[in-house]
Amino acid sequence: MFDFIKRQYRRFFSQDRKFYATIHRLLGITPDNIELYKLALIHRSASVTLPDGNAANNERLEFLGDAVLEAIVSEFLFIEYPEHTEGFLTQMRSRIVSRASLDDISDRMGLAKHIVANFNGTCIHKHLCGNALEAMIGAIYLDKGYDFTNRFVINDILRCHVDLSDITNTEVDFKSRLIEWCQKSKRSIHFHTVSGESSTLRNPTFNSKIIIDGIELGHGSGNSKKEAEQKAAWAVTQIVGNDDIGDYFMNTIDMTFERYNSGDGKIN
Repeated sequence: MFDFIKRQYRRFFSQDRKFYATIHRLLGITPDNIELYKLALIHRSASVTLPDGNAANNERLEFLGDAVLEAIVSEFLFIEYPEHTEGFLTQMRSRIVSRASLDDISDRMGLAKHIVANFNGTCIHKHLCGNALEAMIGAIYLDKGYDFTNRFVINDILRCHVDLSDITNTEVDFKSRLIEWCQKSKRSIHFHTVSGESSTLRNPTFNSKIIIDGIELGHGSGNSKKEAEQKAAWAVTQIVGNDDIGDYFMNTIDMTFERYNSGDGKIN
């Protein structure tokens, strides 16, 4: 009871009452530690310098929130789909916690306009909103504990903003799909991903290429390793997406290289 009274006093009478009202409106939560929620909305570009010289921003909370969110979604799907395979559950989780999905959820929740960022010109970090949502989940976890966060994610995010039936019928995890095809076809696959030449700390870029059985087949670029690899995988799945076509394509390449290696170095 005393804790409840303290929270209500802070919400209506503290100097942070406007921010308490904002968090309550966005999340339906009255924070115990309001500073965590403030930090969750500070992007790296607007970092606050602490007395010890360290920079304070939402990256560490984002890291924690990402792990907490994945654990909650994993348990939720395990219970929600008792008859489905590990592969199905993995793909569903990947789609729910994808950058695009979290960006969309965060925007619909109204977090976007409260994020503190400092970009030059018109440059906007592509996954600003989704990262802030993960950071906010990290803040809730530290402030309220796992059980509270679990209920919040399920009731206020998954059940309100995620259409499970739509996700079930939408193919977006091209990397997993390609890896599964290679495993089924007994082929080796390697993702070679490096920072782009124009990559900076504020605007990172990555380039990825996919090598299957030693053959370089697909390329992709993005603002994160995950995005670059997904785009490269998408390019390859346009060829190998159908098992029969993919097998025929790879077998044709195999035979071509066999003729090349057994002959005079020329492909006829």
